[in-house]
Amino acid sequence: MTRLSLLASSAALALATAAGAQSVDPNLPEYQPVSGVSGNLVSIGSDTLNNLMTLWSEGFRTFYPNVAIQIQGAGSGTAPPALVEGTAQFGPMSRPMRGTEIEEFEARYGYEPTPIRGAIDALGVFVHRDNPLECLSLQEVDAIFSSTRSGGADAAITTWGQVGVEGEWADRPIAMYGRNSASGTYGYFREVALFGGDYSPEVREQPGSSTVIQGVAADVNGIGYSGIGYGTADVKAINLRGPDGECYAPTAEDASTGNYPIARFLYVYMNKDPNADLEPLRAEFIRYVYSRQGQEDVVRAGFFPLVKAIADQDLATFGVPVTN
Repeated sequence: MTRLSLLASSAALALATAAGAQSVDPNLPEYQPVSGVSGNLVSIGSDTLNNLMTLWSEGFRTFYPNVAIQIQGAGSGTAPPALVEGTAQFGPMSRPMRGTEIEEFEARYGYEPTPIRGAIDALGVFVHRDNPLECLSLQEVDAIFSSTRSGGADAAITTWGQVGVEGEWADRPIAMYGRNSASGTYGYFREVALFGGDYSPEVREQPGSSTVIQGVAADVNGIGYSGIGYGTADVKAINLRGPDGECYAPTAEDASTGNYPIARFLYVYMNKDPNADLEPLRAEFIRYVYSRQGQEDVVRAGFFPLVKAIADQDLATFGVPVTN
């Protein structure tokens, strides 16, 4: 079984056990530093994970202040080539690697890249804070953001009145904000919320998660999608209809049960030779990610933490001893 298949087969367990996990699993160990850790690390990849990688790096460096960590977050699509070329030790991605990306890596090294699942994210659909809209179905989201309407809507949704907003809002045109094609969030939203269809050319593509939020905050008619952790007081994340037709908020519980329909793992990929041990620097960084402190960083970044069972699975994948 490939590592990618292993991730897919354990997804249900991970999401189920993460239910209500906005408080960190008390069974996760406290991180304890070890000797012999030094050097430099480079992380290239997801913009969505920028804040979290920064928090993990800052937390890690409280134990190892002589370690230097550089973080670049231009989009998930930049992670695979950086790992192939050896310009980064970590490749954070807000989506799984595509088959072609894995094949390119394997052609270079003879084995697949190894992912860890560092957190769970719910994608928020944000509107301006003054917008009275409370809930949308995925079919409505698709009819707003896509040109193809693969979700089955009869017509494009271009005004707020078409989704039930009344009064002075009814005739206001909808302004869409989204990510660019280098972003894993762009691809994931297209796959799930647009039912695999194509984006409308009217979507205003932004270079980062925070700039999507800034665009919506500055545009009373705006709507955009971004990682839930990037929300501010100037915007609000609306509820989405789940499989049962009820409206659900982007919370840990509803994301993990599948009621909130656009939730995903956040990954960090690495080049790990299956026939060699990780050097102490990367091994300890991974151990920190899956410590109580590392998952508290996940909460601070606005994402949903994982539980010890998932931490133990991924530590074993990397050959890092599990701490009880």
